[in-house]
Amino acid sequence: MNSGAVITRKETGEKLGMGGPGLFPEFSILDPQVVASLPQRQLANGINDAFTHVLEQYMTFPIGAILQDRLAESIMQTLVEIAPRIMKNPSDYEAAANFMWSCTMALNGLIQKGVPTDWAVHAMGHELTALFGIDHARTLAVIAPSHYHYNFEAKKEKLAQYGERVWNIKTGSTEEKAKAAIEKTVEFFHSLGIDTKLSDYTPDYEGTAEIVSQRFTERGWLGLGEHKTLAPADVEKILKMSY
Repeated sequence: MNSGAVITRKETGEKLGMGGPGLFPEFSILDPQVVASLPQRQLANGINDAFTHVLEQYMTFPIGAILQDRLAESIMQTLVEIAPRIMKNPSDYEAAANFMWSCTMALNGLIQKGVPTDWAVHAMGHELTALFGIDHARTLAVIAPSHYHYNFEAKKEKLAQYGERVWNIKTGSTEEKAKAAIEKTVEFFHSLGIDTKLSDYTPDYEGTAEIVSQRFTERGWLGLGEHKTLAPADVEKILKMSY
């Protein structure tokens, strides 16, 4: 039910996305029974991927889009709630139906209308898949925490709001709530059995940050993120934090 695609080309070691209105399907059939056919690893990947899709469209800065925020938060709350049920019993039709609908709503374009979006986590994550063959969802779990720590000042208001509404963090300053929200996110990834450091996946991580930074420079990707200010040098620092 979305209009995006990502293709990996092994000859060049690249993974690049594409999308547009013409790629929306004419109709979608969402059968929750398909969820029961997935192995545990892919169930965890699906939960994490959908969750991070929402974060990419939400974790920016407040602009007063109250309903859009609530829609995004409700998807994340639902994923957190049903994750243990799905992991324990993917044949649970009710849980599977809510899981599938949450995944669909996370990427069909609805929650990004009228709000700034980030997608830098995906841009960096795709490179880790291209270089090391790491599952897409797991590369997002590697990048996201470091990305939010690195861009903390620009994102702290939204991080704190996320902490309050999704993780029920009610005490502390804006900064304290925001930092606690990042830690809660990492804990959630870990609860799915997903590691959050590149070194957990490969011993050959040294030099990765420089390679990705150079690739972004060569492609002209000189300003990522919601403010279009993340330069390849910033990408290099975020990736090194992710080791």
